[in-house]
Amino acid sequence: MGAHRNVVRGYADELRLFGTPAARAGLVAMVVVFLVLPTVVQDDFWLSVLIYVGITAFGAIGLNLLTGYCGQISLGHAFFIGAGAYVAARIGGELGLPLPVWLLAAAVLGAALGGLVGPFALRLRGHYLAIVTLGLVFIGEHLWRNLTGITGGNSGTPVTAGASLGPVDFGALNLFGEVYSRNQGWFWLVWGLVALVALLAKNLVRTRPGRALQAVRDRDQAAEVIGVRAGRYKIGAFMLSSAIAATAGALFGAYQQFVSPDEWNLLLSIQYIAIVIVGGLGTIFGSVLGAIFVGALPALIDRYSDAIPGVRTGVGSEGFISVFALNQALFGVLIVLFLVFEPRGLAGIWLRVKAYFKAWPFSY
Repeated sequence: MGAHRNVVRGYADELRLFGTPAARAGLVAMVVVFLVLPTVVQDDFWLSVLIYVGITAFGAIGLNLLTGYCGQISLGHAFFIGAGAYVAARIGGELGLPLPVWLLAAAVLGAALGGLVGPFALRLRGHYLAIVTLGLVFIGEHLWRNLTGITGGNSGTPVTAGASLGPVDFGALNLFGEVYSRNQGWFWLVWGLVALVALLAKNLVRTRPGRALQAVRDRDQAAEVIGVRAGRYKIGAFMLSSAIAATAGALFGAYQQFVSPDEWNLLLSIQYIAIVIVGGLGTIFGSVLGAIFVGALPALIDRYSDAIPGVRTGVGSEGFISVFALNQALFGVLIVLFLVFEPRGLAGIWLRVKAYFKAWPFSY
């Protein structure tokens, strides 16, 4: 009887997000880092890198839900991110509506666009679906350059969306008489939203719809046999992923305060593919790990390109590879290396390390 209770208690702990003392200690540590880090790291460059990483992690969670959990390959993530950025420019900037409104508007538009693309997943799969979603990037490029009244065309458009949540303005944060910089406030805003969407996504994949998504990923025809409506879940996964991507794009545009069509290109979609592969397909925390590991690369390479041998930093400068081409090459190399040597990504490495110490001294 006692053994049975221990098994039941262990199973219940597994179902809880923070069911063990170590997990709860980790949660406390993450909260402390979240609250304290912006006051310790006050350099605007490093804070901006952390903010961009947070926005990237936000969008990567959406792609991982679609690709990692539902098995639907998408190369069109940049299209939805761009759409969300222009929503922030118009709804948050021109109309001056508050932060919750333009974030919700971006999510709704992203879900609607994902709903239009989703039905293709019913007829296509694998490489064919990837090619269809790849077409979205080029369709988007045409739209962003020609819908000048919305996007500003090739010249781009400023984004003046506010970052206020009630009386709290994250762009000019003032708490208890202490004034914080814009980057400090945006760090708390972005990573707070990352924590929220990660928590919601983690709970989703642990519920019946989440298990249905994984059943569709593994064997969609077998899932249909046991009563899972695969078509509905495929379209739903596209809508949810696109909504999260568009919200990430809205945050990106509002933080950067200017966007142009050049930013929503194929490289951005490849970067997100690299993030979910390096971080770990089918894991929520892997999306965050991948964003930290991969998402910061472009900013760091651009900052320290002068110190990298062979990198051409401008027209007429010496070197055999440009910063843009180096980013492309690195994303490709990371994808190949992790697919060949560590298909489960950084999350798989962490789980193995965790299992090793959990089983110690009997691990080998």
